[in-house]
Amino acid sequence: MECIVWSAPILPGKLEAWRAFAEGTKNGEDYDRQRKRMGIVREVVSLMQTPDGDVACIFQEAKDLAKAFQVLAQSDDPYDVWFREQIMELHGLTPEMLQAPPPAIVAVDYHNDEG
Repeated sequence: MECIVWSAPILPGKLEAWRAFAEGTKNGEDYDRQRKRMGIVREVVSLMQTPDGDVACIFQEAKDLAKAFQVLAQSDDPYDVWFREQIMELHGLTPEMLQAPPPAIVAVDYHNDEG
């Protein structure tokens, strides 16, 4: 499995819309179906509020992260199109930016198999 941690700024004035978007993904069948199509096996999204602005911090794990991002960037599925529009509006990310995983480099990847 591959994993990545990356962040996306939440654009000024978009925090409440971002919260509603994040809340709407919880237990959502479309979101679950999308993540399965993308091959995402685990995802954690956290809000980090800093003096310089709000940031979404994202951990994702998949067998093939490049494929996962390509599915999100290129899919014609109505939910995927809507999802892309949301992240463009909330984060300023473009479909071109989603063609591949962000250029984040894993510096530490600790596993404790004891439990």
